[in-house]
Amino acid sequence: MKYFEAIKNRRSYYNISKESFLKDDELENLLKDAVQYTPSAFNSQSSRTVLLLNENHNKFWSIVMETLRQRVPADKFSSTEAKINSFAAGYGTVLFYEDQEVVKGLQEQFPLYAENFSIWSNHSSGMLQHVVWTGLEESGLGASLQHYNPIIDEEVREVFDLPKSWKLIAQMPFGNPTAQPDPAEHGDVEKRIRVYK
Repeated sequence: MKYFEAIKNRRSYYNISKESFLKDDELENLLKDAVQYTPSAFNSQSSRTVLLLNENHNKFWSIVMETLRQRVPADKFSSTEAKINSFAAGYGTVLFYEDQEVVKGLQEQFPLYAENFSIWSNHSSGMLQHVVWTGLEESGLGASLQHYNPIIDEEVREVFDLPKSWKLIAQMPFGNPTAQPDPAEHGDVEKRIRVYK
């Protein structure tokens, strides 16, 4: 039941600090386990992750900040700047990628299902994001899921020397929670599930 408690407690934390309850090698092992044991369609294993710590974490959010500065009007940038600074205030960031070479290979190998492999790839990524997020929650860390792709993709790829076949899906800044999020609002679950006995 510990697993479901972690799922219930998992939330979006926007107030985080540059502290971690896990050592860097423990964070790395959490990611390795998540990538290794999260299921994927046809056992494609197309998901990739990048763990950014220290200056690399700061560098990533600087890229996001400057990319948005070029696109958001100056008189409306202060709220954007505050939001990006809140992510940069964390301990690290996990980048989630899907390897399009793997997806393309499966499309060629199984043409009958070709149009579905991109969808299934996104399913795999979503499951991996949830596994990592729940693992961080269980460790006492706060995280949130962000999507600044595709406008940052090229620069991030160049700065961190990542393969061109890797498609950026999401970013997850994390750190020690410094404030609790507002209570979660859940709709009526009875409207969202049907049981036939």
